Amino acid sequence: MYELFISSFVTFFVVIDPLGIAPIFAVMTEGASASFKRSMIIKSVITGSIILLLFAFVGNALLSALGISLLAFKTAGGVLLFLIALDMVFEKRTERREKASAEFSHEASDDGTVVNSDDEYDDISVFPMAIPFMAGPGSIAYIMLLMSNHSENLQEQGVVIGSMLSVLLLTVMILLAATKIIAMMGQTVANAITRILGVLLAALATQYMFDGIKGAFL
Repeated sequence: MYELFISSFVTFFVVIDPLGIAPIFAVMTEGASASFKRSMIIKSVITGSIILLLFAFVGNALLSALGISLLAFKTAGGVLLFLIALDMVFEKRTERREKASAEFSHEASDDGTVVNSDDEYDDISVFPMAIPFMAGPGSIAYIMLLMSNHSENLQEQGVVIGSMLSVLLLTVMILLAATKIIAMMGQTVANAITRILGVLLAALATQYMFDGIKGAFL
């Protein structure tokens, strides 16, 4: 159980990538009040948790209804995770997040009003914070895979859910301290950590693809 929790926790941490989300959140909410930032963080984490829990308990039934095998989904999930890993290694996720941040900032300042007024900030809790940053295709695929792999053991499923919620709780803590964290570690260090996590995720994704293909031919 301990090993399952640790492995699940690490993978969820890699896929959700709170350290990668933190600098973008800091940019998107720069100048906003502390209460506005807390509201965005709480709403985004609650929304992301609900989405992931829905896929955890209903996702596999949906696959069965569509006639998709677990091995096929496992292979596809591995490919999907691998693409996310490539984005992390080559900083594509960071570029997209920075672009999204620039778009939101632009929309908030188009009318020429004071930028640091909370009324001028878009509600970013659902998009892009909850979807796709927290409950993205990678985290959705992973929670469904884990719940399927441990479908006969409710205790192990509880450990999986607990590891996911633990990562989201840690995400809340990191986002609350996002501004201070970026000031301490700097963007260069944040990018380096993202790349290292990307390499680890690529190796895990490759293993999923190998297991899916192997199972299909044996």
